[in-house]
Amino acid sequence: MNLQTVLSQLEKGLSGLVLPSSWCQGRTAFGGVSGALLFQAVKQAVKPTRRILSISTNFIGPLIAEQPFDIKVEVLREGKSASQILGRIEQGGNTCVLAQFCFGESRKSELLVSNDDTHQLALPKTEQCIPYIPNMTPEFFQHVEISLQQGGMPYTGAMTSHLAGWMRFAEHHGVQDELQLLALSDAWPPTMLQMYPRPAPASTMSWYIEFLKPVQLEQSQWFGFEAVTHNSADGYAIEEAKIWHPDGELLALSRQTVAVFA
Repeated sequence: MNLQTVLSQLEKGLSGLVLPSSWCQGRTAFGGVSGALLFQAVKQAVKPTRRILSISTNFIGPLIAEQPFDIKVEVLREGKSASQILGRIEQGGNTCVLAQFCFGESRKSELLVSNDDTHQLALPKTEQCIPYIPNMTPEFFQHVEISLQQGGMPYTGAMTSHLAGWMRFAEHHGVQDELQLLALSDAWPPTMLQMYPRPAPASTMSWYIEFLKPVQLEQSQWFGFEAVTHNSADGYAIEEAKIWHPDGELLALSRQTVAVFA
């Protein structure tokens, strides 16, 4: 079941949704797909002329596969040019994921600051992709392609905590927008996992992502990704990432707080 098929459940309503186990990491859904579900749900409550500016997400508890869950959407404020929407995933009476979405409408402004960041990524190569290995890599890896160029594989005792490379979905069709970028951006392992000398758990607790401009790519194109660890101490790590258009344009900024258990 690809991402679009998962999202198509929302056409029948926001209750009794089910995630297949192939979109999980361990016992819980991977954060990108739960974030994408919430994003798709809240978009229905927003004017189509308003684009997504930022998403702030907290992963509160596990979202278990093959068990029904509900999505709740609350419009916090609908202003003249901005909308603030709250999305919540509930399962078994518990809140699993909570996200606040900020949408904005284009307005005339005399202020303009152009972003001039650049990346040093080489062209992506499919042979550099992290393979999907049943019972070893997360189940959702069968749906994504992550072409690793900088940093190491998880649990290899690497001396670096940065990651960089390219990402896209394994099935190529249609057009990618902010929703696909959102789902893919959380597909990467936490930056610290490569430093572990042996398998140990880590879990994203909070995730904030900002979109610099509208996103539109062909499905076969790759998003560039660069992530650094700003700090890791006392069992928590702060990592920040930049997401790139294949032509080198910066599309989004992402920051996560990760609980580490090593």
